[in-house]
Amino acid sequence: MNETTKSSNTVWHHATVTRARREALNGHKSVILWFTGLSGAGKSTLAHAVEEKLHQLGCRTFVLDGDNVRHGLCGDLGFSAQDREENIRRVGEMAKLFIEAGEIVLTAFISPFRSDRAKVRGLVPHGDFLEVYCHCPLDICEQRDVKGLYRRARAGEIKDFTGISSPYETPENPELVVNTSRYNLEECVDQVLSLLRERTIIPA
Repeated sequence: MNETTKSSNTVWHHATVTRARREALNGHKSVILWFTGLSGAGKSTLAHAVEEKLHQLGCRTFVLDGDNVRHGLCGDLGFSAQDREENIRRVGEMAKLFIEAGEIVLTAFISPFRSDRAKVRGLVPHGDFLEVYCHCPLDICEQRDVKGLYRRARAGEIKDFTGISSPYETPENPELVVNTSRYNLEECVDQVLSLLRERTIIPA
């Protein structure tokens, strides 16, 4: 997507119902929880488990899942570096709308390139983007390969597959590193909730 392309004759309309008013109504702050990691690292599983716990606590949430988004919003994109960049750009813009709506938005995307994640971080004010790196060794991810994607990538049937034929750039300064091969799901969820409490996103 050409970043210089802009819609013409458009004006940003400022609503009277602001993000701050929505957050006050919800009883918690809004934020982007950006789960990143290799395929099979547990991003989607953890994001949905965290959402379930937050929902039980009365928080307003929504998960943007990599596979689900590619069924609609990003259904026209492939997995080249350019298409991956555009995929993350669209998701970032959508996540920004969710935090303006006062919600905690959880995203589960491999998002392999640091520059793409940095662009999303740059879309929102400081503190509104919390990068959660789901750390899991490649061999463990391959053992968890329920979709058979790694096997197909190793056989050359899938091109540009992250971790095999395309790089994954490990986050340099994530807000949280969750070792999903060492800790069970409940422990991982607790780590994310602790982060949200420390950042005063949700009440202590």
